[in-house]
Amino acid sequence: MLLRNAVVATMAGGQPYGLIHNAAIVVKQGLISWVGPEVDLPPEHHGLGEDLGGRLVTPGLIDCHTHIVFGGNRAAEFEMRLNGASYEEVARAGGGIVSTVTATRETSEADLLADALTRVDAMLAEGVSVIEVKSGYGLDRDTELKMLRVARAIGRARPVRVVTSFLGAHAVPANYKGRADAYIDEVCIPALDAAHAEGLVDAVDGFCEGIAFDTAQISRVFDRAKALGLPVKLHAEQLSNIGGTKLAAAYDALSADHVEYADDADAKALAAAGSVAVLLPGAFYTLHETQMPPVDAFREHGVPMALATDCNPGSSPLASLLLTMNMGCTLFRLTPEEALAGVTAHAAKALGLDDCGVIAPGKRADLAIWNVSNPAELAYRIGFNPLERRIFGGVE
Repeated sequence: MLLRNAVVATMAGGQPYGLIHNAAIVVKQGLISWVGPEVDLPPEHHGLGEDLGGRLVTPGLIDCHTHIVFGGNRAAEFEMRLNGASYEEVARAGGGIVSTVTATRETSEADLLADALTRVDAMLAEGVSVIEVKSGYGLDRDTELKMLRVARAIGRARPVRVVTSFLGAHAVPANYKGRADAYIDEVCIPALDAAHAEGLVDAVDGFCEGIAFDTAQISRVFDRAKALGLPVKLHAEQLSNIGGTKLAAAYDALSADHVEYADDADAKALAAAGSVAVLLPGAFYTLHETQMPPVDAFREHGVPMALATDCNPGSSPLASLLLTMNMGCTLFRLTPEEALAGVTAHAAKALGLDDCGVIAPGKRADLAIWNVSNPAELAYRIGFNPLERRIFGGVE
């Protein structure tokens, strides 16, 4: 495959966006074999290929934090809250994460897959090539494994790469209320062992927060992950600062996610560990949060910032990575270049992937072709999808 007369945002450094005007890309056997100014195209390719008419080409987008597999939805409690119901009233009516856990436990693998694919298809239509999928709405062994099997099935049902994260330490189920340590020992860690034995886990996640698990409890999960040879990541400092980000850094985590309440010391710790800060503006927006993540500190200390939808039925019912980019700019004051890096190069790093996220020789030919010429347009527009087409592993 030869694509020419393009504006290519390689996201590989150098110029802003790694931008090359009047560029060409050569793809062989699913990989990028050459990229550069068309005038420098190797002679054997002269006069060949497809003229893109000056369209923008970027790496395929990467959504590095989603809870896209779940049962039911939470529209009813959304409506209740807007009609004045309190958190307690919603909970008494069976709302909150308990309702999603119940629905997910009761839904078959086939139905969970069919429902998840509706959201996946929306993402693919916006140029997404990699989706991270978490468990965490089972909170028992069998449902956690069921969710991860569905996540793997997504990658077989659609031309998309799926990376899984075991999130057994997401919440304390009702039958373990007040016994979080027992839940970690009796359910979470055994479920992790079973999921790993079945080949269902690429990384291990947790929710470190006052309403979930403390640092000592997450440490036990992370110790088991490390013993299994699995990388870790963490929901940290979303609602308060209880040391989750520093804990993630101490375990050389791939990423710390949310991080609204992280501080300068947390940014230094992430930088020293080489971890990515994953920003999730969809949850910030939905929950009407006001505490912004320390973007300036991340910049100062050189912490890569990724962006993701956090697609889930409660705090971020968002399946648009393009809208996420706009939110990252308007709510968190990222630049459009930072936003695009956040859903390409830095999102790949947040998943521990080194074969995608940039357009460079030897990388996967996961490409998005857009009906724009300025990459800032991808973050600028709201509710508008300029994707012309998507190439996944060199195949349209």
